Amino acid sequence: MKTIETLAGQISIADHVYDLPEDRIAQFPEKERDNSKLLYSRGDLVSDDIFRNIANYIPRNSLLVFNNTRVIRARILFRKETGASIEVFCIEPLDPGEYELSFSSTKPVVWKCIVGNLKKWKSGSLKKRILSGGKENEVIAEKAGPDGETINVRFIWDNPGLNFGEIIEKAGRLPLPPYIKREDDGNDAVSYQTLYSRFNGSVAAPTAGLHFTGEVLERIRRKGIRSAELTLHIGAGTFKPVKTGNVLGHEMHTEHFIIDRNTIETIRTFRNTILSVGTTSVRTLESLYWLGVKTITGRLPGELARTLDQWESYDVIDNITTDESLTALIEAMDSKGEKYLHASTRLMIIPGYDFRMISGLITNFHQPGSTLLLLVSAFTGKKWKRIYDYALRNGFRFLSYGDASLILK
Repeated sequence: MKTIETLAGQISIADHVYDLPEDRIAQFPEKERDNSKLLYSRGDLVSDDIFRNIANYIPRNSLLVFNNTRVIRARILFRKETGASIEVFCIEPLDPGEYELSFSSTKPVVWKCIVGNLKKWKSGSLKKRILSGGKENEVIAEKAGPDGETINVRFIWDNPGLNFGEIIEKAGRLPLPPYIKREDDGNDAVSYQTLYSRFNGSVAAPTAGLHFTGEVLERIRRKGIRSAELTLHIGAGTFKPVKTGNVLGHEMHTEHFIIDRNTIETIRTFRNTILSVGTTSVRTLESLYWLGVKTITGRLPGELARTLDQWESYDVIDNITTDESLTALIEAMDSKGEKYLHASTRLMIIPGYDFRMISGLITNFHQPGSTLLLLVSAFTGKKWKRIYDYALRNGFRFLSYGDASLILK
């Protein structure tokens, strides 16, 4: 087994940079979700079609795993009495620390935030008026302390009949990615959410899922292809480029996920034929395997592992089967009477990583030099360059609102 230091020394970030013209970055979605282009890659074959025909390319015995997270209106714009505009970008709940508890709270909450124009917010609180039920309400933001590159912000509002989920929905704006050079509009409220999004928490969409329509999902179902859902809330760190020459210098962001026991059971059954819808589902599935390994090899036998660090998977015993790993998770959950696994991951998947969970990947085309492109490279090997060259030559649109690819082993 190669150590992470050995693998990292073999990876050049410069080899994962390609020329992406500005006009190839999609600024708007297709009018019809499933009318986007689809690149199909299997073995030596690379071809293209329209996404609505994707069922024709998915093997019948597959399990599609979707991320059902929902993008929140995380950007709250305040204006001080001086006229200065300050943006508070909500990243992650701190008090209460669980997303569901924070969104349902009718009392003050604290979130980790990125603050734009912070130098103009030297002291005091920020205030914003919102309308709800025909009545005007006040939202107040107070600094609750620094936290590295972010600021902890306490939100208070004067209407106890509203919870924080309702507050942020009224006060906030949709956080489109930084490479989309426009403000969000009414259409984005629909087009930047997957059809099956259910649980609030992400500040970026799981964009591979944006192409699916009810008709496409029905075609997949009629073919006998099963599906399952998990929830991973995507953080702003997904857009953070790898700026260091060596991947060891890149600090991977933490993301939180939830998956129920029955879904883990289903995944165990289909463990050799899983198609991941999006890189976020890949990260969750692969983290699931390593949490099972930790549960088996931990100091306390049967103790359920709930966190996975950035490079941890590269330095632990790797001769445990997927069946053994997932069985350990299920048994540990059963022993505690838990129906849901709440966990977090900082797993960074780089070339040389040995995938344990997936046999295929549906994904968009990612930024040069990004951790997402490294993940694709890890799955495809050097073929990623051929795939991306094909997409560039054949008019594919790139990044969040761009076209899709289906990559099979």
